Amino acid sequence: MTSSGPSPDHQRPDGVDDATVEALGKLSEALEATEVARGFLYSFHRLTGTADRTLGEAVDLFREAGHGDVADRLETELVGRNVIAGRWTFQVVEEYDADYYRVFQQLEEEARDKLAGGRRHLFEAEMKERERSAGRPGHEADPAEATD
Repeated sequence: MTSSGPSPDHQRPDGVDDATVEALGKLSEALEATEVARGFLYSFHRLTGTADRTLGEAVDLFREAGHGDVADRLETELVGRNVIAGRWTFQVVEEYDADYYRVFQQLEEEARDKLAGGRRHLFEAEMKERERSAGRPGHEADPAEATD
């Protein structure tokens, strides 16, 4: 088996210097962090919704148990309450996506297009080439090489 190296999609275009590859790598790393943050935000959204529905069930149980005063207070003060002034979690998610996440994605893509012909993960692809043991099982440059 011969080592073919990274696919053309992961090879540095002519004229792109180390500093640019490193900067694009750092930008990609930052975008990946926003992806994780966005996932946590969606988890927050889902968990808060689950809590609100479960709270509603608790209200019903308090009422059935004869504790209407407790049920009434929970229902009027907490069930369906905004988590941030004027917003439920879906609105927080929508605003994050529109005002930050999409802008971040767009600017990262524009930087890659302008500086590296749109190629993604050049920094990581070059790191893989430096660190892998070419010719060894489990160290193939790409999936096609693994099946040779």
